[in-house]
Amino acid sequence: MIKVLIADDQELIRQSLQIILNSEKDFEVTDAVSNGVEVIRSIRKDRPDVILMDIRMPEMDGVVCTQIIKENYADIKIIILTTFDDDEYVFNALKYGASGYLLKGISMKELTEAIHKVYHGTAMINEDIASKVVRLFSRMAQSNMMIQVDESQSKELKNSEWQIIVQVGSGLSNKEIAAKLNLSEGTVRNSLSSILSKLNLRDRTQLAIWAVQTGAVNKVFEDEN
Repeated sequence: MIKVLIADDQELIRQSLQIILNSEKDFEVTDAVSNGVEVIRSIRKDRPDVILMDIRMPEMDGVVCTQIIKENYADIKIIILTTFDDDEYVFNALKYGASGYLLKGISMKELTEAIHKVYHGTAMINEDIASKVVRLFSRMAQSNMMIQVDESQSKELKNSEWQIIVQVGSGLSNKEIAAKLNLSEGTVRNSLSSILSKLNLRDRTQLAIWAVQTGAVNKVFEDEN
């Protein structure tokens, strides 16, 4: 059972999501709140696995709330669910550790699939803004958000792991990487965990930024013998 917290300042959306998700056998809605302050309070009472977070909310918006949550509850996954695809919102949500950024025009089937995937460690980005995210990674790589990795750590990476890093840096999902490299999604997921551990990085967002910064996205690595 995946415990989900809904945060949206529009009552109709909160209630609709709560009714629909509670009707699904795999989900339990722990709470439905209208702003970031209430999110923090709710987490203290009943910690969710995944939060569906709107961006523009009174008292505390979704970006600030995401930052606070990830600093104090790193294991909670956050999906930004919003009507806004503004660069600044996308940039800050990912910077502070959101695992997904989806636009409210998606279907309920797509949303429930996204919750499952994020819960199991996959980042989910709406197709409409995937290219925007890749551009943001490049912009972030030129900014002061430098991701530091010791050279000795990167030398531990296998060619097969480098191939996955290239795809992550290009903005591909686990499913897309698996298809491109003829691997199972489970293999990709396990490889990503190994890569993050070796490089001492927090998540695939940091890995993607590092891949752009190091130029890995432009390299070609031969298969290992």
